[in-house]
This record gives sequence, C-alpha cells and structure tokens, in this order.
Amino acid sequence: MYFSVESVRPLEGYRLLIKFENGEERIFDVSPYLNIGKFAELKSLPLFNSVVVKFDTIEWANHLDIDPEVLYEKSLKMEEKPITSRSTGRRKVLRP
Repeated sequence: MYFSVESVRPLEGYRLLIKFENGEERIFDVSPYLNIGKFAELKSLPLFNSVVVKFDTIEWANHLDIDPEVLYEKSLKMEEKPITSRSTGRRKVLRP
C-alpha cells in the first residue's frame, strides 16, 4: 500500500516537503539523484522549483516524476518541537 501525495513544496538543498494523504509531512532529499540521467536537469533551480502534485505523485516541468512509494519510503518524517519557552505555539522543524 502507498500513500498519495497531497502537496509538495521545494526547499533549500534540493529537498522537498511532501504531505501525504495519511496526514504525514515528510522531507525527501533529491540531491542523491542529481547525477543520474534526467534528474541532472533538476540542478537548475527554476526547474527544481517547478515541482507540482500530479495525480497521486509529484512532477516537474520536464515531465520527470517519482513513484509515490519511493517518495514515502525514502523520506524522513517531520517532528514537532516547541519554538521557545516564550512561545505558546508549536512549529514543525526539519529533523532527520
């Protein structure tokens, strides 16, 4: 079983913040793939930042996509952590 992608946002360092249909937000690091075939095109930041949700996964403007199972299995779950003792809210931080 796999979870469909609901939203995606490009981050610095060739990472993606992905929200899956189960409500989890996870970080997928694209950088290990940037020297493999068509993925090398994603070194162009405008192209990398063109990522969108397409059907149940993500796709870039060059029509490159990644299977949602791979996105989920190879990504790291985000964890919640208090901002500061003065803050009453919580925020999500990127933590491997």
